[in-house]
Amino acid sequence: MRAPVIDNLQYANWSEKIFRQMREGGVDAVHVTIAYHESFREAVLNLEAWNTWFEQYPNLIFRGLTGKDVQRAQETGRTAIFFGFQNPSPIEDDIGLVEVFHQLGVRFMQLTYNNQSLLATGCYEEDDTGLTRFGKQVVTEMNRVGMVIDMSHSANRSTLEAIDHSTRPIAITHANPAWWHGALRNKSDEVLRALTTSGGMLGFSLYPHHLKDGSSCTLTSFCTMIAEAAERYGTDALGIGSDLCQDQPDSVVSWMRNGRWSKVTDFGEGSADAPGFPDMPGWFRDNRDFGQIAAGLQDVGFTAAEVAAIMGDNWQRFYDASFGPAA
Repeated sequence: MRAPVIDNLQYANWSEKIFRQMREGGVDAVHVTIAYHESFREAVLNLEAWNTWFEQYPNLIFRGLTGKDVQRAQETGRTAIFFGFQNPSPIEDDIGLVEVFHQLGVRFMQLTYNNQSLLATGCYEEDDTGLTRFGKQVVTEMNRVGMVIDMSHSANRSTLEAIDHSTRPIAITHANPAWWHGALRNKSDEVLRALTTSGGMLGFSLYPHHLKDGSSCTLTSFCTMIAEAAERYGTDALGIGSDLCQDQPDSVVSWMRNGRWSKVTDFGEGSADAPGFPDMPGWFRDNRDFGQIAAGLQDVGFTAAEVAAIMGDNWQRFYDASFGPAA
């Protein structure tokens, strides 16, 4: 069986078209965002919507719960869908909801989305106070049930403390190194060394605000950055987390960045001149383009085995170890 192709973060405007493109691109598993700022009930309604899609398109997609479901996707010619939160708002102030959502299929949760949360500090706050008392207990609970701690939108100290406090490897599912492009959302060398030496995973993002030269970023530049990361951190800790927001209307950006917490536009990862979604680079428009990334990695010197690791084998190994109860 060929190595899997796994994209560890998408927030598309889901449709049959996109599900078919996943199959055309040979994408075996996708971690999808089902909550940004939603309450408990709103997140459950998003799960209900996915149940409808699973019922409508059983030959294209199914709910993924364990690493074995990636292999099942390959064997049946479908895409396994794994659920995640980009903010802890759905658990509200109730630690028991961590296990409830794990029982409902959620496998990833960010401790914060840009702002301060009840758990940790986001990357856009001026003062990073690290994990809160509640945050430390939630990390312990996530470790227990098998929900992955994701620090993609978290600040430096909070991320380091999450790595230190967690007894299981964590993930940064969609970000790039700050030494390549200095976006606030990208991660310092200190964080990436701590992440990877502790067994954690980094998913490289293709969202233009995270890319050097934005929408004009070249495939060679992106793949050369991955090669530099492999030299610094090793190939085994690297994967793809595209942050693909395909077919989303620009109005969705307001929900992502503002939620209900702000009355004014928070441009966050963009600029006042371009508040909507930026154009994707021409070599990565949708799920059919993962083969271009694989080819680009080969062109910058990765072996076939290393390409397979970055395109999916590493996430497969991480899924196998992360989604069940602690031993």
